[in-house]
Amino acid sequence: MPPRTSPSERQRRLGAELRKLRIRAGLSGDEAAKLIKAERTRISHIESGRVDVPRNGMYRLLRAYGCSEGAYFDSLLEMAHESGKGWWGAFSDTIGPAARDLAELESRSRVLRTHEPLLIPGMLQTMDYARAVLCATESDPHRADRYAQFRLARQRVLTGDPAVSYHAVIHEAALHTRVGGPAVMRRQLLRLIEVSRLPNVNVQVYPFEAGNYAAHTQSFVIYGAAAPELDTVYLEHPTQSLFLRGGDQLDAYAKMFERLSELALAPVDPETAPESHDTRDSLSLIQHVMYTL
Repeated sequence: MPPRTSPSERQRRLGAELRKLRIRAGLSGDEAAKLIKAERTRISHIESGRVDVPRNGMYRLLRAYGCSEGAYFDSLLEMAHESGKGWWGAFSDTIGPAARDLAELESRSRVLRTHEPLLIPGMLQTMDYARAVLCATESDPHRADRYAQFRLARQRVLTGDPAVSYHAVIHEAALHTRVGGPAVMRRQLLRLIEVSRLPNVNVQVYPFEAGNYAAHTQSFVIYGAAAPELDTVYLEHPTQSLFLRGGDQLDAYAKMFERLSELALAPVDPETAPESHDTRDSLSLIQHVMYTL
């Protein structure tokens, strides 16, 4: 089978991890190729995500690279033998590979941490809100509707088995941005409160009075894997989105998210009696904005 021309993010990440391990072990590409009885070019293709590694070959490479058994070892094996097929394949007629990469990444994550400065995070959007957001950039109503369906399908990770742990810090500006009109916004804010009833969901609002912070204008998502070494940061841009893989960059975003959550209001707790609400908690602020619509 010839090398693939457009590897998925999972395939690229696996290749990058194998290259990192090989270099750390001090092995050349030729030496690695001998381990799996292949040509040197095959190692190059493996490390760029263009070809797969047979199960026995993957074991030999990981052992030779000094990768000890544990969550990281097991995760790499799992990534190598995943088919890449999932519910997102049903949307391949409309949804591009970058968006499908997100769905696949979410399906393998244990923890999601996200910050949104201007919009409600996609994982928490209603259909009407998602459609209104997408119609602003997509002129074809059918395509916008398919994208909205895809976005809501991604939300199944919040109620799956096991369900992903989800923590969102949303800037107050997102509550005031009139997406789709007052009725759409009111239902969307109600959705924020309703989804916060899930034990695995934590929603905080970053208020205007908290002032400026280095990351408060930037949208990002941190995907926490079973092995911390495989955590990923996702940055969305109009022309090309970015996946940051570990290292100092991931640590920097983890610290930014921690600081954002410290500055944000206390999380939404729909089970708390209204009369006991702190006037400065996230729920009270959402309710205040909702009642002004």
